[in-house]
Amino acid sequence: MQTATHDAVVTINEIGTTIGKISDLSAEVAAAVEHQGVATQDVARNVDEASHATSEVASNVTNMTRGASETGSASLQVLGSAQALAREGGKLKREVDKFLAKVLAA
Repeated sequence: MQTATHDAVVTINEIGTTIGKISDLSAEVAAAVEHQGVATQDVARNVDEASHATSEVASNVTNMTRGASETGSASLQVLGSAQALAREGGKLKREVDKFLAKVLAA
């Protein structure tokens, strides 16, 4: 009877030790899950920030493209004006040459 009681006490102590180990493991798992949750929130926040930054970069690229297009249009207008001025300058030179030829001939 004493041996059976002793064996029961040993078994109960082993069960208690096993329960303690399971409790410790459960606490570690819970801490790991909490840590994982924090890490997931950090990743989500970083993705959100990256998304906003990407949108801002896209907007800046659009504005730069628009500015480059406007600059190109203005450059074409300046080129057209310069060509027209060159033509008018050529006409003026011919008229001055004719005038000077008439003055010299007279």
